[in-house]
Amino acid sequence: MKNPPAKPSQLITKEFARQLNSNYNNKRASLVAGKEEKEDANAIWYSLEELENYIHYIKTNGAKDGYNVDGIRFYFGVYPDDEKHGEKAGLTTLFLVPTGKKAEKNTEAQSFALMREAASSDIESLDPMNYGNIGRPPSLIY
Repeated sequence: MKNPPAKPSQLITKEFARQLNSNYNNKRASLVAGKEEKEDANAIWYSLEELENYIHYIKTNGAKDGYNVDGIRFYFGVYPDDEKHGEKAGLTTLFLVPTGKKAEKNTEAQSFALMREAASSDIESLDPMNYGNIGRPPSLIY
């Protein structure tokens, strides 16, 4: 490999990941204990192809809408308790929302300065992504 990718600065140890997952499982389980007949999701999986397609979609359409797309925010959610959502009704989900800054039409130097100052926010003109495969049953444990 000519140019191997740089090691991401946000990596955590497997032990810390296990602790985070265990904390989530224990705290989420205590919140829904006795309320749900179904085992809740504790992991969500997206294929690389799905993620790459979404990244391509948000970069392309974000630029068309005048945004410099700079990231993806991951939100937790719970499906509504109705028949329309079938076996997912009432269960945890994770959905993705693109973030970015509105591109300014000033000179390049002015635009760069304005972009640096502005906070990155959710881009509401682009659709969020959901419907990954959930880790249940049985629950996955990291």
